[in-house]
Amino acid sequence: MPDNASVSGVKGLDMGTSRIVVARQETDQTQFESQLNAFVSLAYSRVTAKMLEREGIMHMVDGTEILAYGNRVEEFANILQGDTRRPMRTGILNPREPKSLQMIELALTSLCGKANNGEKICFSVPAEPQGHESDLIYHERTITQMLEKLGYHVMSLNEGLAVVYAELEDTNFTGIGVSFGGGMCNVCLAYLGLPAVKFSTVRAGDYIDESAASVSGETITTVRFYKENKFSMNGLSSQNIDQALTVYYHDVIKNAVERMQQTFSETKKLPKFDKPVPMAVAGGSTRPEGFHEALEKAVRNAHLPLEISEVRASKDPFNATARGALMAAMLDS
Repeated sequence: MPDNASVSGVKGLDMGTSRIVVARQETDQTQFESQLNAFVSLAYSRVTAKMLEREGIMHMVDGTEILAYGNRVEEFANILQGDTRRPMRTGILNPREPKSLQMIELALTSLCGKANNGEKICFSVPAEPQGHESDLIYHERTITQMLEKLGYHVMSLNEGLAVVYAELEDTNFTGIGVSFGGGMCNVCLAYLGLPAVKFSTVRAGDYIDESAASVSGETITTVRFYKENKFSMNGLSSQNIDQALTVYYHDVIKNAVERMQQTFSETKKLPKFDKPVPMAVAGGSTRPEGFHEALEKAVRNAHLPLEISEVRASKDPFNATARGALMAAMLDS
């Protein structure tokens, strides 16, 4: 990590589909703050507005409704027997959600605050979704404008590369970074901190939730809560929700590793490594017990055109992307 005295006033920002995380360097420790990237619409009343304010829940009044955003909105979704609404989908701003810009701007203002003396902030962006490159341009420039409006000097960083910065400092930022997030799985092969190959797939956490909900009869919110708090990959199960989650988790792993094999093999100027390289893995979707073992087995059985020394699980998978973005901003200061 760079000398803290020379890099004060920088932030790292993980613009995740499922969660937004901001990282700050304070003395010799990195501090993280996050919010669930989701919201619910509630009928307006003064009582409801005062209750939300008293509870410290982010919200805004929009005509006859209140839009409540962040960590506790799933409580409301469960009470209302419905699902939360999402400002982002598959790693970028959700074109099907008319309130997406309002909610993201509310989140960034709350989490990041106004910049002090032109602070620098680095935020994560996915690799170009195949066939939707122009959507990524819109997403990246819109987030940049929102952060500039708050007074920041803004830079962006590929999400897979952010994992490399967070987890592979000991190999001079050489290796593969993989982020299994909510909207996407992002992969980046880096050499000395430079991205050599990067790609994304849309089979990730949301795909697991939606698919498992479809075959189990549960709501997406119920599946997501169960996945994040009770689920482990223990093989065949007689419980519908466990079996569905297991099947779709293995499908996400299989899809990611097959894309690695295909993309790396088709890359004409793949770096020549003189020794095996590590693969670092992060993201909220990696948390279930058994995930790392299943991924490592799939990687070892694949025919990748480069040798993998280890599959390294992040000790802090939720915050790794934000920490990598912070590292990039600090190195650039």
